[in-house]
Amino acid sequence: MKTIRPERVGTTRHLLLAALLWLGAAGVAAAEAVVPAETWATPSAEAPSRWSSEKLKAADAFAESLRTDAYLVIDHGVLVHSYGDIDKPMNLASIRKSVLGVLTGMQVDRGAIDLDQTLADLDIDDKEGLTPTERSATVRQLLQSRSGVYHPAAYETQDAKRLRPPRGSHAPGTFFYYNNWDFNVLGTIFERRAGKTVFEALQSDLAEPLQFQDFRPAQDTRWERERASAHAAYVMHLSARDLARVGLLAARNGRWGDRQLVSSAWIAESTVSYSTVAPGWSGYGYLWWVPLRAFPFWTRGPHQLSMAVGDGGQFMLVDRKRDLVVVHRMDNDKAWFRRERVTIEQFAELAARIHAAAPLPP
Repeated sequence: MKTIRPERVGTTRHLLLAALLWLGAAGVAAAEAVVPAETWATPSAEAPSRWSSEKLKAADAFAESLRTDAYLVIDHGVLVHSYGDIDKPMNLASIRKSVLGVLTGMQVDRGAIDLDQTLADLDIDDKEGLTPTERSATVRQLLQSRSGVYHPAAYETQDAKRLRPPRGSHAPGTFFYYNNWDFNVLGTIFERRAGKTVFEALQSDLAEPLQFQDFRPAQDTRWERERASAHAAYVMHLSARDLARVGLLAARNGRWGDRQLVSSAWIAESTVSYSTVAPGWSGYGYLWWVPLRAFPFWTRGPHQLSMAVGDGGQFMLVDRKRDLVVVHRMDNDKAWFRRERVTIEQFAELAARIHAAAPLPP
């Protein structure tokens, strides 16, 4: 299976390594899973946290040195620690794709989206025109970022433009490239098949049942359109504490309280690796990153750990076995002279400090 190093994939390897290290070593105490209400449950006198407050202060000090805007830790549905502006909606960057992955799964469950339909079946084209071979790509291949369609895309970074393979260089399904064209076209297909936009579904299918606290649809969503392509990018702003609810839904295999919002089968299928990258340390599922060879000495079951990553320092780790979610946010919409970027290596160092605060197994 051939691969290409996509935007930010090389450094993502280091985050995967650090994440697996501290998640594997930390462990969490056995606890009854809490279903969040309108506000997150927090530790109390009746149910105190077993996390080290002193070591979490050390993590906070390091986060302050990075100028982290927000991070939080959700353990068994309880907000055990938070730092910074966890209630401020910020640009998700590429984490938007993992959110779309959850919404797409809901439509697959309902029979509205067929993963084996092709672009030709769905009458998908673009401004420069697609070849018959390109139009043979399936929805499944778009989710895997293996469409083989290398048409210019909206909301594409300069690195992505530089690394984009030539048109027609790879047949659909044969090659992985982290491709904004695939991700944007999935938004077009979603709207046509679901009968509502990605943003309308974000409100009705996630924000309402998960009880987002800070989401304002009119202010926190926008379409990014460019002349190069007919397919717009769907830009989302969510707060750290609202994004963590999406992570907890994934951690619990699509179940929220007594409701199965998206099937456990979809969560499992989304977090299987279909492409190996960087080289072999991580993989890519359906719009989610998946750890592979990292830390082979750490025993873990299949489909346990997944990750959403966005430019500038947006990270969300989801551990289904431990019912654990970690969210880290940077405000990419700050003016350029005030904007900070947290690298993978810096986040890994923060993760090590969080690990040091985690409770030992009982």
